[in-house]
Amino acid sequence: MLKEVTKTEEEVDLLEETTDMFQVVLYNDDVNTFDWVIECLVDICEHDELQAEQCALLVHFKGKASVKKGELGQMNSICQALCDSDLSAVVE
Repeated sequence: MLKEVTKTEEEVDLLEETTDMFQVVLYNDDVNTFDWVIECLVDICEHDELQAEQCALLVHFKGKASVKKGELGQMNSICQALCDSDLSAVVE
């Protein structure tokens, strides 16, 4: 029984090491309104209203915030959609 537990732990550790997670970081600007940022986060990042509002506040007060995490391809698409909406975002 002990061997099965060890094997499962090793598989989980390996999975964590090989799965690269990326994040979309949204930056503050002096151009876009809170309402527009919130609307974009809801539409593009699939946030609910409260989550979008909290992220917008973090961006405003901290200068930037991570708004979405996931695999590279998906994060690139989300980042591009935010940038196409005149927001400043990067994938890290």
